[in-house]
Amino acid sequence: MSKKNSTFIEIVSILEAGSCPYGHEIGDKFEYPEERGKICAAAFNSIYPYALGINIGASFPWEEDPNSVTICCPDYKNPVVFKITRK
Repeated sequence: MSKKNSTFIEIVSILEAGSCPYGHEIGDKFEYPEERGKICAAAFNSIYPYALGINIGASFPWEEDPNSVTICCPDYKNPVVFKITRK
């Protein structure tokens, strides 16, 4: 049986206009998968493959830290930047 990782999603930046229409703010933190319903559905749809990957032990070759990945939501006017971290 594999060990379950603790995975956290944090908003680290909001680009362009600097405000999220869903109401997310820099510093918001969510535990994955328990709090996934608190994340904007459009954003979660974009970050889900990465959150799942980090949660099951994947790493991404373009990231310096093998335990995290940084991904943006699809809102081109206010891209919210999420950092997903395995602890």
